[in-house]
Amino acid sequence: MSVRTRFAPSPTGFLHIGGARTALYNWLYARHHGGAFVLRVEDTDSARHHEEGLGKILDGLRWLGLEWDEGPATGGEFGPYYQSERRAIYDRYLAKLQEGGHVYEDEGAIRFRVPDRDITVVDRVCGEVTVNLHQQGSKRWDAEKKEEVEANPDLVIRRPDGSYIFHFVNVVDDIEMQISHVIRGEDHLSNTPKHLALFEVFGVEAPVYAHIPLNLNKDGSKMSKRDQGALIHEYVENGFLPEAVNNYMALLGWSSKDDQEIFSMTELIEKFDIDGINRANSKFDYEKCLWVNGEHLRQLGPDVLAKNAAPFFEKAGIDPGDPRLGTALGLARERAQRLSEMPDLVKTAFFDEIEYDPEAVAKVAGREGIGEVLSALKAALEGVGDWCEDAVKTAIHQAADDLGQKMGAFMLPCRVATMGGTTGPDLVPMMVMTGKERVIKRIGDFAEKIAS
Repeated sequence: MSVRTRFAPSPTGFLHIGGARTALYNWLYARHHGGAFVLRVEDTDSARHHEEGLGKILDGLRWLGLEWDEGPATGGEFGPYYQSERRAIYDRYLAKLQEGGHVYEDEGAIRFRVPDRDITVVDRVCGEVTVNLHQQGSKRWDAEKKEEVEANPDLVIRRPDGSYIFHFVNVVDDIEMQISHVIRGEDHLSNTPKHLALFEVFGVEAPVYAHIPLNLNKDGSKMSKRDQGALIHEYVENGFLPEAVNNYMALLGWSSKDDQEIFSMTELIEKFDIDGINRANSKFDYEKCLWVNGEHLRQLGPDVLAKNAAPFFEKAGIDPGDPRLGTALGLARERAQRLSEMPDLVKTAFFDEIEYDPEAVAKVAGREGIGEVLSALKAALEGVGDWCEDAVKTAIHQAADDLGQKMGAFMLPCRVATMGGTTGPDLVPMMVMTGKERVIKRIGDFAEKIAS
């Protein structure tokens, strides 16, 4: 059987990480089995249609690298891929149900007669689920009684206004597009018996279903679009790598047999399969996502890193063409977890003026003999001829020896004086990149600052 998966978003807003994870699992499964990944747009509900939202969804998928084999802007032999353009197809399938006596009119709506017997969903993740749709029935809100009451269990498939509902068009599209596997959120599991009943009356074998666990916040609550890390465009803006976001999303409900956590896209395609999907709900951990991104940052080649980081350096007022940028990137990525953090880590090397952390200044200024330390440090560095790491380190060591102190006693004052704070990339490489003239001036200015 040829594997064909699909992602079917409604264009109602931005691409949520839950939807992106569903798209990723479908994309990976199709790629793993050499199949096709289909994108179709569920836009039959015109009241909820949001053109800008669709654009954001498509842009998000493209940024993640989850290009679709068939769908909007790509085409394919099973189009059109917008449900709003498939009305004639749905009408044809409704006629089949009418001919077989499987539907009837109810106050302008068309209802599908659900069978009065057990229907079993055999799910690759959740196992077997058996229900009787007729006995299970349905509920409606009674405004007069102010309570839920028993309602007609038969499924509405076309509204009184002539528009079709999700359950019907979903099944028709899966049939027409020859979808072999449906990988979607566990919240859709309760809908699946209705879909199986429709597949049966159409005389078509249903796809293989795999309902993936829900993605929750760390406290167990459902993620909303307002939660940190919920929307894919935020990852783009905040300097995440698409490969890292895919890596982390894959871990939200799936694990490899060897407990590996950092994957390239090639490795994910090779190792991903439905059998590795967990049954328990996943919990989103933004700090873990940052860690994964940092690991991917450190694996990037210099040219790829420079290309990805360039927009963030340019935004910070640092010329991406500066010949020192390669060195800066090498230093920054050892501490950064996002591209957006990198300019701030090394910016003191690119500007004449720096900002001092008051707490760092106070920590250094209170040291006994700090004036003598800074004076010796300045004098030693002024004597450096070849401004390189070995020479700078030797000069600091010599200054410490001259005062009978350990080199470590000089490093913190030097860092605060030249970089403005107590933390950051390796000090000596930063000093070399900053330049001799700037470093010596800063030490002198700092000495005057704490003496006044």
